[in-house]
Amino acid sequence: MELRDAFDQIHAIRIQLARTERLRSLRAVPVAFSAVLALSAGAAQALWIQEPAAQPLRYLLLWVGAAAISALAAVMEMVHRVRSQRLHVGADAARHAWAQFAPSCIAGALLTTFVVARVPDLLWLLPGLWQMLFGLGNLAAHRLLPRPAIVIGAGYVAAGSMALWLQQDALSPWAMAIPFALGQAGLAAILWWHLERAGAEVTA
Repeated sequence: MELRDAFDQIHAIRIQLARTERLRSLRAVPVAFSAVLALSAGAAQALWIQEPAAQPLRYLLLWVGAAAISALAAVMEMVHRVRSQRLHVGADAARHAWAQFAPSCIAGALLTTFVVARVPDLLWLLPGLWQMLFGLGNLAAHRLLPRPAIVIGAGYVAAGSMALWLQQDALSPWAMAIPFALGQAGLAAILWWHLERAGAEVTA
């Protein structure tokens, strides 16, 4: 029993450290890549999807595909850094960050499915909802990121609110591309400044 209690205490300590440790495995390059990908997706929509409301599946394939590629790039970088550094706390912090962000992703998937399957004429809701949920996910995980990153999460929520206000105009390619490009570029700059530049220290 004493040995089991010791393991339980060690596990509890690791969880607490993960909650207070900065997420150092997320780096600027994959985040900046997602900014470029957002602009590329916006350009692709402008060229090939003239009427998103009439082509909802093509619209979803483009933006969900861009999001999936961005997420995959970030996850691959995080896994690589955790494995190369062999830090248990870093792995715990990455898992804790995913646990904080996952509810927003799940809610976004459910809302997307509902809109497309039941009310496809309300497709214009999705850009605003996606941005708001992405911002809420960032805010939920903000303690694991450098302190200025909270501004990025708030910015996504504000951009999502504006997209909802625009209604049908929210299906413009730039209503998605510009907020995500600016937000991800800003987050990449924050990560580089606080984690990667010479002599950088994470602001407590």
